[in-house]
Amino acid sequence: MTLVLPSALLLLLVAIEAFVLRVVQRKDVPWNQVVFNLNSGHTVLWLFRGLEIAVFHAVYTRFGLGLVNDWHPIVQFGVAMLFWDFCFYWLHRLHHAWGILWAVHVVHHEGEHFSLSLGIRNSWYSSITSIPFFLVLALIGVPTEVFIAVGGIHYFIQFYNHNALVKKSGFLEHVMITPSHHRAHHGRNEPYVNCNFGGTLVLWDKMFGTFQKELDEIPVEFGTYDHIQTDNVFWASNLPILTWLGLPHPEFRPALKTLKGFWIWTAGLLSFAILLFYIHAEAFWPSFDRNVLLAYGAAAAIAIGGMTDGRMWGRITWSVIHLMVLGLCFEREAWQGSSVGYVAAAAFLHALLTWRKQSWNVVSG
Repeated sequence: MTLVLPSALLLLLVAIEAFVLRVVQRKDVPWNQVVFNLNSGHTVLWLFRGLEIAVFHAVYTRFGLGLVNDWHPIVQFGVAMLFWDFCFYWLHRLHHAWGILWAVHVVHHEGEHFSLSLGIRNSWYSSITSIPFFLVLALIGVPTEVFIAVGGIHYFIQFYNHNALVKKSGFLEHVMITPSHHRAHHGRNEPYVNCNFGGTLVLWDKMFGTFQKELDEIPVEFGTYDHIQTDNVFWASNLPILTWLGLPHPEFRPALKTLKGFWIWTAGLLSFAILLFYIHAEAFWPSFDRNVLLAYGAAAAIAIGGMTDGRMWGRITWSVIHLMVLGLCFEREAWQGSSVGYVAAAAFLHALLTWRKQSWNVVSG
């Protein structure tokens, strides 16, 4: 339950920002990108995040040197905060420098709508490629619970730094990585390429010569020049790796019609609700049911991508998986009376409505 509330808070903040951008500032909000960002890796990434923590804990318990065991908890926490940020700087910088790591990280940079939801957009495999960079904390003896807490703080700061509402942050511009600094990091145009790799402190970029402030006279261009034209989370995470390996992969044809914005973001909310329920149920559901629920969330995210891409299989998958889950709510004890049944029922009704012609835009030309 403790992780349900933070996850729900992230979703609420994304929704508030989108409301301000769309209603107050009258700016376009590309719902397909917002929903892709929310669904990009949450189910599979959640699984691999658990693996990352498990590996850290194994190294800590077996090989930890206990160098910080006798330190005051506040000092221990402060050192962990600093070391974590230093490790993240090099993690981030090398994910831009090494081909296989960039094939994982590029998913985050392909987003062209700079907003809080972009802070959630990640490859399925980003937690896996992060594992080696933080093991130094385990080796010096930073407890696993401190590692988790410190990481949570840093990741929330990074989430905040993707917001589209804050332009400049006053004196913090000289100390912290701010939304302005991180906008520059996401630039694909000069002088913003390969700069501002820090997560929280701007210290590391200034120390290692990678700092670049955002310039008023040179607007930041977001995204990548070789962006994959798909909103399918499966291909977004796997196609860059297949390309790097030189393996064959599909070519994406333009969609003849696209799902309207309302149906995209409501599908995204339903999919995120599945994730929240998985987090809630993880501690007490039987392993089989947890795994089925995890697969349900992953399939839902992939189906949304298919629908957003205008693919028939996306609509079919979106319809079938919710019907199957409704069946599980009658057959499996763990599912009976659970709120996931209401989510599945709402999603199945949503699926039926997406079969109407009125739910789609025909692409001209």
